[in-house]
Amino acid sequence: MRVMTIDPTQRTQSFARVLGPFIAVVPAIVAIRAGSLGQLSSFSADPMWPWTLGALLFGSGLFIVAFHQYWRGPAAVLISLFGWFLLLRGFVLLAAPQLLIDGAEAATATQPAIAVVRIAFGLLALCGVYLTYVGWMKRSA
Repeated sequence: MRVMTIDPTQRTQSFARVLGPFIAVVPAIVAIRAGSLGQLSSFSADPMWPWTLGALLFGSGLFIVAFHQYWRGPAAVLISLFGWFLLLRGFVLLAAPQLLIDGAEAATATQPAIAVVRIAFGLLALCGVYLTYVGWMKRSA
């Protein structure tokens, strides 16, 4: 019986190819539109939306956590942390959606809070650009 070993570097590079562009684009758009994202009343009015999004986030995070438990190198750490972030955020959205809704509304309630959101999501977008580089341009992660 032949046992295949998985190269962690190749796995990190494969995850970076998918997650890099996603993490670059979505947070960049959030950073740009932060001032107009404050009202989540329509999102929270129908309990199916938080539940559906929570299930999707939880499943996505679980996938990353299950298949990428590597912590060597900056790209591997970013991918693993992102998986845990999605898993935990999805769990909270399933179990206590109002916590995240209240937090998102508070984070976009004042101009200083919006500035902090823009900076944080801008930095996250830069992490996505780095992962895109690792996934598509760099020879090894």
